[in-house]
Amino acid sequence: MKTIAIVAGGDSSEFEISVKSAGEVGKMLSSNYIVYVVMIRGTNWYWEDQNGRYHNIDKNDFSLVTDEHRVRFDGVFVAIHGTPGENGLLQGYFDMMHIPYTSCGAFCSALTFNKQATKLFLKEYKIQMADAIIIRKGENPDPVSIIKQTGLPCFVKPNDSGSSFGVTKVKSKEELLPAIATAFKESKEVMIETFMSGREVACGVVKTKNKSFVFPVTEIISKNEFFDYEAKYTPGMSEEVTPAAMPAHITNEIQRLSLLIYDLLGCNGIVRVDFIVAGEKPFFLEINTVPGMTRESIVPKQAEAAGIALENLYSMVVEDMFA
Repeated sequence: MKTIAIVAGGDSSEFEISVKSAGEVGKMLSSNYIVYVVMIRGTNWYWEDQNGRYHNIDKNDFSLVTDEHRVRFDGVFVAIHGTPGENGLLQGYFDMMHIPYTSCGAFCSALTFNKQATKLFLKEYKIQMADAIIIRKGENPDPVSIIKQTGLPCFVKPNDSGSSFGVTKVKSKEELLPAIATAFKESKEVMIETFMSGREVACGVVKTKNKSFVFPVTEIISKNEFFDYEAKYTPGMSEEVTPAAMPAHITNEIQRLSLLIYDLLGCNGIVRVDFIVAGEKPFFLEINTVPGMTRESIVPKQAEAAGIALENLYSMVVEDMFA
């Protein structure tokens, strides 16, 4: 039986969501694999045993040191949202250790974690999306010139953060600078994006060497003004309709674009691609290369709607590491 480390935690505001995701994945994998949930926060890498004792990871070879023996992992299931699990840092480390993992590679992860870099990359392939500009720390943003480019309302968001932390919908010039300051708490770069009126949708994609699945499309109907952190993770604050009640040709186009974007970016494992559908046209929003795997998360619900058991889905990406 193979031994799998599920890495969880991380150094971003998504710590708790990551831990929940890892717990759910662990339940599904434990019948087929020996599973350890390895917590990573800063330089503290450890496994907590049933008695609440911490056992450190030896970073020289990513092995687990317990009182009885040393555990060596056959592979890693990445469940860290945000840094260092979604931005390529851990992937580069595992590449150097020659340890296989379930997520996108180091370059793809680094690229897709940067929202603006991803948009610029995909623009070369004529993928439609909202206009956006970047503000960096140390710059003095001028609200008048920004609004001239993006219009109002606009979205102000950290350029490399997830779960809608630090995101503000700005409706007036006076709201812009405070929104930028909020976003800077999460990132050194802030993206200001033109608001697009439409329906927010998400589509999961998973590819292995033998199979590929494009999941049913989910429409996200937030009870807040947009799909913010509260709407994402508070039961009853958003309605997620899977499959989305949309004409077949729109659904097909969202699924086609999701698979195309997956391939263009060189993704691996399970990802989720988000769009705004304005009229009948999907516009790319962003891609999540380590999407949430909690019970409230979108991809597990899409897999269920597609008739794919989560145990089989997670086992499929684990087995793909060794194929």
